[in-house]
Amino acid sequence: MESTIVVTDQDLIKDKVITLISPKHPFPQETMFLSNIDQAVSFPVETLFFFQVPKDKKLSTNDIPERIKKATCELLVPYYYMAGRLSFDCETKRLELLCNNAGISFVSAKSRLTLADLGNLSLPNPSFGHFILRQGLYKNLCELSLLTIQVTRFQCGGFSVGFLTNHAILDGKAASHMFLNLASICKDGNLKVPLIHHDRTHIKARDPLIINFPHQEYIKLPKISSMATAFTTSYESSPSPLIFAKKYSQKLFKFDNEIISRLKAKTMVNCSSFEAIVAHIWKERTKVVFEDPNELSTVFFAVDIRSKISPPLPDGFVGNAIITAFATSRVADIVKNSISFGVKLIKEGKERVNEEYVRSVIDWLEIYKGIPATINGNFYVSAWWKLPFGDLDFGFGMPTHVSPIVSGNDEFVLLLSERNEGQHGEGGGVNAWISLEPQKMNQFEANIYNI
Repeated sequence: MESTIVVTDQDLIKDKVITLISPKHPFPQETMFLSNIDQAVSFPVETLFFFQVPKDKKLSTNDIPERIKKATCELLVPYYYMAGRLSFDCETKRLELLCNNAGISFVSAKSRLTLADLGNLSLPNPSFGHFILRQGLYKNLCELSLLTIQVTRFQCGGFSVGFLTNHAILDGKAASHMFLNLASICKDGNLKVPLIHHDRTHIKARDPLIINFPHQEYIKLPKISSMATAFTTSYESSPSPLIFAKKYSQKLFKFDNEIISRLKAKTMVNCSSFEAIVAHIWKERTKVVFEDPNELSTVFFAVDIRSKISPPLPDGFVGNAIITAFATSRVADIVKNSISFGVKLIKEGKERVNEEYVRSVIDWLEIYKGIPATINGNFYVSAWWKLPFGDLDFGFGMPTHVSPIVSGNDEFVLLLSERNEGQHGEGGGVNAWISLEPQKMNQFEANIYNI
């Protein structure tokens, strides 16, 4: 496996962090309802974009931080709530969004490195967290910006834009639309995705509550009396790049078009690239993670509910419109059967998510305040490559590479695009980022390409 550079504090100089506010904030101040789905995913998400710049435009990148800063202020007119803060209602035991225009955090930085110095950008590198504006330790989540932006210029003339957002406010699709709008404002002054709907009351719990399914995809949280939950506590260190370095081994496994075609052929059913890849990873991971053949092995994945409820959520909906779906079976059955067995279960998991199931999830979360059950060897797969992050253009072309910042954690598997420079979708290869304990990783690596 290729080695990765370790970026340190000495490799860049950051200017003073400034606060940007919405120039046209609504008055009086409002409090925005957050859905039960939002409540379940209050944790930080870090996304990093790298841009190479043509030689004839390199001089013009000197003012890119100022241009993005100006565009951000314009963005905070339609996205005024991003300048707000999370608040915890002690009476209802719920998070809510306080639209108080406290501002977002912005910083400009300059690195002594070139993009070439960073090596293969497709290899997840926790030390790239230096290109993200993290917020340090706070006792109260109300003090944290819901959006931070860091623009870093490199010696070669290229630059990066790093975003930190809170998943409670934006799911992946909504975040990609906000980033696209920022880039579009910076480039030509217009919103690329003009429809923005932030009303989350469409997916409120019912009265009375009706729970028709067991919802084993979530685990119940203990009673909470403060802001912290199992996910929000991760905000305190947002996550440390080397926190799991000693315990886990992280590797990227490439599934090119040929491998994906072989996997699909092996399933003997009509299936998507996602279904084939996930079924294969699930089987091979189960072999090395579980010892008891009678245990249950479960894979979780997100399903978009925008079109699954009536009336459908409007275009431009910015809250969380995804719920956790799952496929589960005995370890012995997963191991002994072909991946067509896993594909069948994954398809059933997706098909299970109809309107009644979605409403039942929301009602269940109203009572139990749960989070996805990524425990006891089970894991969550994120199809990150399907999101349109590669379309960002601040005026210097599409990004050379874009990816989340990841740290070692065996509960999540990320499916990333193998291609760069604005390409995305199911037509190309997929990189699977996986983290396991070293011995288990060695076993997994020895078998993952035995197809």
